[in-house]
Amino acid sequence: MYYSKSPKPRRSAVEQYYEATRGFNTIVYNYLIHSKIEKFLLDNQPTQGWGAFYPRLIANAAIIHDLYFELYGAHPQGQAEFDNLLLTMARAFQNRGADLQARDLEKAQQDHWFLSNEIAGMSLYVDRFCGNLKKLPEKLAYLKRLGVNFLHLMPIFESPEDESDGGYAVSDFRKVDKRFGTLADLQKVRQKMADENMYLMLDIVLNHTSHHHEWAKRAKAGEIAYQDYFHFYDDRTLPDLFEQTMPDIFPEASPGSFSYVLELKKYVMTVFHHYQWDLNYANPRVLVDMLDNIFFYANLGVDILRIDAPAFIWKQLGTTCQNLPQAHTLLRLIKQCVAVATPGMALLGEAIVAPQEIMKYFGTEHFTARECDFAYNATQMALQWDALATGDTRVMLAAQPLLQQKPMGTSWITYTRCHDDIGLGYDDWMIAQAGFEAYEHRKFIKDYYSGSYEGSPAVGALFSVNPKTQDARISGSLASLCGLEKAAQESDNQAISLSIQKILLMQAQSFFLGGVPMLFYGDEVGYTNDYSYLNDEAKNYDNRWMHRPIIDWKKNKRIDIAQSIENQVFSGTQKLLTIRKKLPEVADLKNLTWLSPHNKHIAAYVRNLGNKKLFCLFNFSNRLTPLTWYIFRELGDNPTKVYEHWREKTYSVGKDYEHLLLEPYHFYLFEAEV
Repeated sequence: MYYSKSPKPRRSAVEQYYEATRGFNTIVYNYLIHSKIEKFLLDNQPTQGWGAFYPRLIANAAIIHDLYFELYGAHPQGQAEFDNLLLTMARAFQNRGADLQARDLEKAQQDHWFLSNEIAGMSLYVDRFCGNLKKLPEKLAYLKRLGVNFLHLMPIFESPEDESDGGYAVSDFRKVDKRFGTLADLQKVRQKMADENMYLMLDIVLNHTSHHHEWAKRAKAGEIAYQDYFHFYDDRTLPDLFEQTMPDIFPEASPGSFSYVLELKKYVMTVFHHYQWDLNYANPRVLVDMLDNIFFYANLGVDILRIDAPAFIWKQLGTTCQNLPQAHTLLRLIKQCVAVATPGMALLGEAIVAPQEIMKYFGTEHFTARECDFAYNATQMALQWDALATGDTRVMLAAQPLLQQKPMGTSWITYTRCHDDIGLGYDDWMIAQAGFEAYEHRKFIKDYYSGSYEGSPAVGALFSVNPKTQDARISGSLASLCGLEKAAQESDNQAISLSIQKILLMQAQSFFLGGVPMLFYGDEVGYTNDYSYLNDEAKNYDNRWMHRPIIDWKKNKRIDIAQSIENQVFSGTQKLLTIRKKLPEVADLKNLTWLSPHNKHIAAYVRNLGNKKLFCLFNFSNRLTPLTWYIFRELGDNPTKVYEHWREKTYSVGKDYEHLLLEPYHFYLFEAEV
């Protein structure tokens, strides 16, 4: 701060606020920035009071400034767009309704509201789940009966039907696609959900737009300003250099990372599909415009915003153009801006990358727990499928020290299946540590789930096979990969029962691990693969559609028929969620400890809170498997009795040399008071 020998001038409101919060603010005070903000706020009088916005902006101003100019300090429009950034935040706050501001305060008082054990989600395609947004409110009772109070609506904003990539090729970020309804329909859904104390998640695709988006159309029309929104090149010289280090994302359906634009006789970067143009975040105007879209979603009432493909948003020649430091700087900048204008909205970074890289999306060093609030625990998801195929949990256990580095105040989305494929994204050293050879191990997993391995009960398919490396991912529904499809076709009742037990085993480990469990629609009643996509030219090139079913509500009504497959899967899933909501130790409070591998077939961890400990045991073997009772004393406690929540039964803890016998593919949720 500047001092002089002359009498002190009267302090501005900015300075007074800084002085008042000095003990709580670790950000270095910058008089010029704060003075500029004070003038800015005076010049842009709101229609309502600045309320909490003003102190939040002042508290975060220096960090927002530094992050922004780290990226755009040398850009000729850097300063002008920073002013636009401030204005965009102020407008977002002005447009935030009183109900949402009240909800912001309520969430703030809970201190990381999203860590709660009482939140359980479902991800769904609106059209395939219930037809359209108008029909969705009438299905909320079904979801609440299951135990779901959080919905992720897969992309619903406008995208070309024949070039949509499942809705991730957006042609208008603010217009609901007519296939789903209207923006007014979405607002009614959100209001109904709020009335029912349910949470909402929507997607925003930061990396790219459809080539039918207004910006792309104006770029095709020759407007240089909008060509700068994308990565255009006059010839193949630079694209060829880029592709020397950029891996193919869809080598079968859309090889390469550039497409030729006939209207301009230029090449544009298209990392995913040829109809998805990558945005150029080296242009600060792109950041500000996309931040404005983020605030649009926030002010619709979105509780969690899923940022699609954040790993790709910054491009640099000579790199893979993934997970670059500038991408993290952008995400941190977005997080701080959201914290100022719309703080009740949490951010999920959909980074399906190597385990070491996933952890960085929570933030590092001074930004630990200040980047993304959520990430998908894709590594754990894939490791569960590894354990189910092999009956061996050692690869899973090898990964846990890394995954447990997730910082307090952040959380996982935990899941067994989603709309996407299963990538075997865990590291080779994890496989080697378990005693396997990495290439052969991965080959076995792919063969097992694609049905190529003799005796496998799984029915799936390989997705996006790379002919050079033979790398591939796996498509298939939870039920089909667990053997239900094959068992039902063969009318094998014993195999059907075993496949249902596998489904519940997989869900149970995911639900109690820590994070927000996210079901994928249809899995709650055991939907098997849907092959109707093969008759649709807009989908038949992408076998992921086999695990994106069209819901038959007559089938779903079978949940009320005792002992039907649908009843067994639904009631089992429902019971798991009910148990989870009763146990505060399952909240994501960085309170998980993995237990020693007493048996390679069994994965075991403990969730503790106060004098309560929940021992979660999972047998991935197809055999009755013994486990020493010492597992309950391993952490230094000596319980004499434990209550098992799934079976609703109390057990006496045996001697160290005695054994508890775990049924094939069964799980146990033992609670002990210590």
